[in-house]
Amino acid sequence: MTSAGPDGPGRDAITPGAGGAGRRPRMQPPLDPGFRPMWLVQAELEDEIAASGLGARVALAVEQPGGSVWHRRALVYPSGHPRETVSHHAVERLCKFLLWSCGGARLYVDGPRALVTFLADHYATEPTGIFDARFMGPLLFGVPFEVVGVPEREFPPAHEASTHLGRHLDGCRIGFDLGASDRKAAAVIDGEVVFSEEIPWDPGRQADPQWHFDQIMDSLRRAAAHLPRVDAIGGSSAGAIVNSEVRAASLFRSVPSEAFETRVRGLFRELQDAWGGIPFVVVNDGEVTALAGSMMAGAGGLLGIAMGSSQAAGYVDREGRLTSRIDELAFAPVDDSPEAPSDEWSGDRGCGVQYFSQQATARLMAAAAIAVDESAALPERLVHLQELMAAGNPRADLVYRTVGTYFGHGLLTYREHYDLDHLLLLGRVMTGAGGDVVIETARAVLAAEDPAAAEGIVFHVADERQKRHGQAVAAASLAGPRPGDPAGWPR
Repeated sequence: MTSAGPDGPGRDAITPGAGGAGRRPRMQPPLDPGFRPMWLVQAELEDEIAASGLGARVALAVEQPGGSVWHRRALVYPSGHPRETVSHHAVERLCKFLLWSCGGARLYVDGPRALVTFLADHYATEPTGIFDARFMGPLLFGVPFEVVGVPEREFPPAHEASTHLGRHLDGCRIGFDLGASDRKAAAVIDGEVVFSEEIPWDPGRQADPQWHFDQIMDSLRRAAAHLPRVDAIGGSSAGAIVNSEVRAASLFRSVPSEAFETRVRGLFRELQDAWGGIPFVVVNDGEVTALAGSMMAGAGGLLGIAMGSSQAAGYVDREGRLTSRIDELAFAPVDDSPEAPSDEWSGDRGCGVQYFSQQATARLMAAAAIAVDESAALPERLVHLQELMAAGNPRADLVYRTVGTYFGHGLLTYREHYDLDHLLLLGRVMTGAGGDVVIETARAVLAAEDPAAAEGIVFHVADERQKRHGQAVAAASLAGPRPGDPAGWPR
């Protein structure tokens, strides 16, 4: 599927003639012969439709309530064609990627009536579509999700909001990160980390919001003990965070819905009040990953991806700004195989979390016939895999080469939606020799499928100190100083 031009990534999303009919990937994941990379499936279908001379043009737009709008174009077969439904499915996959990379509560469609009906029915009646619509509408943006069939001339103009959030390094600051298996906090003075700490926790099992408040407060106090004062606090958290408000997050999956609304949604504002109202900003962990990468590399146009217990992602534009995109690539499709694994939340197949996370490596360990303790948690399984890799085990090597092949093809999909020249990779999956194999294999995929992409993407991998400190400094830098109030807390 092709971008709409100036509002797209700044290049043709698919090179004309790419991926001839029925072509298999030039590099196939060794443990997943059925893998069908999304970029190639869509390129082949678009070429097929264009060659038939029967294609109907489709215009799409995804709109956020805040005003950001992203446009795309596609082709479908006309009504009654034997492959009409196939082309409708391809457009739905494109819409899903737009929704989970950009985010929006309204989907505009200019195309055949049958396509508009297909998409409206998908989001209203299909379980995977209902999940997407509920998340994008009521959960994330607080409004109903809509599919609007109108002529393209009635679409709102393309617009992407951005902000210079972050890069405030002056003064005494705390940066924290809330993950699925640990929470981190650091004390930072004028951009230098003077204390950092990582504490294991298991928030997904905790139903009491007060427990979450107390655990986060404990980390903040432990960091504050190493500072003469606290001027600002910045944090990152897994989940969907909008304006420092928790909209949805697996960290709080056990909290009852009523308690979520009354305590969790405004948890960070409650913490801010407890710290005397000092500047306090929290964003999605992927956004901090991207910001940290941009600060370390001194570059914009950067996509940051952390392969941890899930897949986190964030994007910094060419001016070094965070954007209004939600970058929830864990739910964005990268594999169109009918046998692709399903993610645990949406039940949809082929989404990034099953390819770029500890969930992926655990699944592939079984495919590689690596014996594991079925009762072991994902981090424990990954440690076992890393130990095998360090010992030169060829089956462990196959796991990482499969992830690397997935990732190379995933990047070709991501480049259709992001204007990127730089890529930062973080997360436990990327730790050790296996991470090197992932990068080496991904680069080989790019070189085989799209040499220009191989030349145009610069990979960045943080060393252990940068991983610990770079993320902490980026998080701590999120909140700017409060005008007219140079003194920190306590005052």
